[in-house]
Amino acid sequence: MCGFAGFLKLDRGLNADSMTASVLGMADMLHHRGPDDRGTWVDAEAGLALGFRRLAIVDLTPEGHQPMASAGGRYVLAFNGEVYNHAELRRELQRAGAPCFRGHSDTEVMLAAFEKWGPERALERFVGMFAFALWDRHERTLRLARDRLGEKPLYYGRTGGDLVFGSELKALRAYPGFQGEIDRDALSLYMRFGYVPAPYSIFRGIYKLPPATTVTIRDVAVVPEPVPYWSARSASQAGAVAPFHGTEVEAIDRIETLLREAVGLQMVADVPLGAFLSGGVDSSTIVALMQSQSPRPVKTFTIGFEEAGYDEACHAMAVARHLGTEHTELYVTANEAREVIPSLPAMFDEPFADSSAIPTYLVSQLARHYVTVSLSGDGGDELFGGYDWYPRTANVWRKLRRLPRPLRGTTSKVLAGLALGSARAPGFSSHASRLSPFASFDKLHKLAALLGRSTEPEDVHWILRSTWEGRSSVVLGADESFPTPPGWKFGPGLGDVPHRLMLTDLLTYLPDDVLAKVDRASMRNSLEARAPFLDHRVVELALSLPTTLKFREGRGKWLLRQVLDRHVPRALIERPKMGFSVPVGAWLRGPLRGWAEGLLEEGRLRQEGFLDPLPVRRKWEEHLSGARNRDAHLWHALMFQAWLTA
Repeated sequence: MCGFAGFLKLDRGLNADSMTASVLGMADMLHHRGPDDRGTWVDAEAGLALGFRRLAIVDLTPEGHQPMASAGGRYVLAFNGEVYNHAELRRELQRAGAPCFRGHSDTEVMLAAFEKWGPERALERFVGMFAFALWDRHERTLRLARDRLGEKPLYYGRTGGDLVFGSELKALRAYPGFQGEIDRDALSLYMRFGYVPAPYSIFRGIYKLPPATTVTIRDVAVVPEPVPYWSARSASQAGAVAPFHGTEVEAIDRIETLLREAVGLQMVADVPLGAFLSGGVDSSTIVALMQSQSPRPVKTFTIGFEEAGYDEACHAMAVARHLGTEHTELYVTANEAREVIPSLPAMFDEPFADSSAIPTYLVSQLARHYVTVSLSGDGGDELFGGYDWYPRTANVWRKLRRLPRPLRGTTSKVLAGLALGSARAPGFSSHASRLSPFASFDKLHKLAALLGRSTEPEDVHWILRSTWEGRSSVVLGADESFPTPPGWKFGPGLGDVPHRLMLTDLLTYLPDDVLAKVDRASMRNSLEARAPFLDHRVVELALSLPTTLKFREGRGKWLLRQVLDRHVPRALIERPKMGFSVPVGAWLRGPLRGWAEGLLEEGRLRQEGFLDPLPVRRKWEEHLSGARNRDAHLWHALMFQAWLTA
């Protein structure tokens, strides 16, 4: 696990020393991602510079140093992540006559694969999480690539005519002359969902490379569109055409076998390794499969909280005792959790409003005292139906479909008018709650949007998941017609509603929120986090399974629970899903009130000119009065304001 950065200049043949200094400045912004080593590679004639920071995980010797050149000299690679099947590929390459390997790093195997099979075929053979920059010295081309599910980040774009790229935005911002203009349209998407979705970033002209794609730059003046090399949608389509037809027991056996193999591959490291354990289905399954393959107790880690309703540590301890792991738990106070907040803007580089980043950072900090690699259960919810919004959204969609289209439009206009009037009418809230199954008037606008804009279940999904509804509802100057990111709607033909929504989350919410959170929080502590559920072979099998194997009696993860039942008594697991959250709403009315008031002060908002002060202040006053809980709206605004002023 590491970090890299680089640039390709419009002007060629520049001074190599100045280029080296520039790229080192970019790479050193990623010291937390790679505290063990640093390196550069410069081709001044081509205008290309690569910088690297290394966190040594596999092959701790200097033979793992990057950027690394291939044995034949054609390719130069800067690589962040892990290719878990590198030992198998190494053996195959050796049988095919590859030159002798100097060390035993996966980086060297990747380069040999590029030389033997070409970048496209080699990429298809890699099992892992990665982002990389590959320079072809023969063709003078730069290829950027990202892993299939988006575990590792990669930003790129042009500034002043030059191409810049790197693992985090802070590296790009260190490029001499970089001027980042805030993209108000991307900001509006952030305010709606709490993260900036790929391919956008908070800066205009700078992009996130989407998962499972590559972009090949032959001319720095022309940056082509990314090209996919794998597709979850295609895997889902293949699963719809040829679904899993075995028995329930065969399905349980098959998923356990694949998960066990994925866990086994991801347990390979030359440094201490452990796992996050919340005591829920996903992390408990991963830890159980780890312990079944380990000759010694697996190191597991849990954070506990003092606040009632936010603590899962006791459940994790029970699972750890049953499995016999070497368990470490740390109870943190509310003050200790809140102390993380000032570091969030620098941690994420762009606005990010998932408050579970706080405990994720703390558990990563705890784990790093003992290990350098930690496995997690991320991806289980999206693959096996863990979120309650899947059946809830499907239920709303069934009700909406019963209404004729013209009636939906008329009713939408009426409800929109009621919502507008309710904001001006004291006491309307209690009356509206009797009129609408959505419980209160502040959700009438969502019901109006559902009736007026929903043509597919994905529309329902995004409207219900939105916080600040409407593209330009709070961001000044945002374009209401700004296109939604690709992959947000897949249309009919890809299975039933829960299946479609799981696929949507797999391609959007998972990489842009969950995996971004885990990557930044863990790497801020120089800890590598691995997610066995996201082995693409596990993903492909999960996408071929009928939803009847995932949902039973209104609950998700049926199949995964059957796997876990073989290792952990159900009584230790059965409880409502808690998530990994902190009491932001109460904090904003209490110890964070002064901090929030300063960031949301009306004059300040007007002077900055990004957020409309009127709706922001209205939400703030409603929250402080206790009339409504506006913690999500306010946290989105506060995380942008904190980032803007950092």
